Amino acid sequence: MSGGYTLITGASSGLGAEFARQLAAKGRNVVLVARRRDKLQALAETLRMQHGVTVVVIEADLMLEDAAEKIEAACRDQQLTIDGLINNAGIAGPDLLKDRDWIEQRDFFQLMMTSVAEMCHRFMPAMAARGYGRVINVASVAARIPRSGGCNYGPSKAYLVALSEELNLTLARQGVHTTALCPGFTHTDFHETAGLSDMKAGMPNWLWYGADTVVRDALNGVEAGKSVVVSGRLYRFLDPLFQSVFTRRFFRIKARPDPA
Repeated sequence: MSGGYTLITGASSGLGAEFARQLAAKGRNVVLVARRRDKLQALAETLRMQHGVTVVVIEADLMLEDAAEKIEAACRDQQLTIDGLINNAGIAGPDLLKDRDWIEQRDFFQLMMTSVAEMCHRFMPAMAARGYGRVINVASVAARIPRSGGCNYGPSKAYLVALSEELNLTLARQGVHTTALCPGFTHTDFHETAGLSDMKAGMPNWLWYGADTVVRDALNGVEAGKSVVVSGRLYRFLDPLFQSVFTRRFFRIKARPDPA
């Protein structure tokens, strides 16, 4: 592992915070990026005390079009070598057809896809020039099979899978590995924040994995040069069925017509 920094977006909680904890435990310096400075500062202080690593905090909202540019400028001003990038920031998002505020839709696309592409655009060429880089784009099992619903979350994550696969093919021989992490249901505060607590409570425990398992799978996968990491034994078993031309159609869930 190099002596640079890993930059983590959405680092104030959930998978982002778990990535920071596991990397710091390995002696890795980290840059924590999120909107909530107070939570970032608290996590940063804990990581410094427990692991003796250098932790830099950058407050930024990746829904804003200039956020990636400002993050890059902050890293440049502090002379930070970014050779690890974890694009983790995300939300459940609006329903494409039912939620009629287009600005809300546009902000979702900015956060979930455009900002990820821009962060890769800004930081990965320098990694390739130095001959080392590790990039994880947090996608989802929802990217692996189409289903009825909000028509936003799964498609946005499918873009991250396609982007990661092409980036890995393009830069792996230059020492830069890119992985799309596809977790299934994961114990974080994501569902509470998205107002999905009742849904989570009604689901069986065997569908859920801990954030520590998901992050460990991702870190091992990117080191191994895997373009896609499906986390969790259950989801790794199901994924080939999701992708097979013979079984894929059985997993597609069509919407039922609304009652008259």
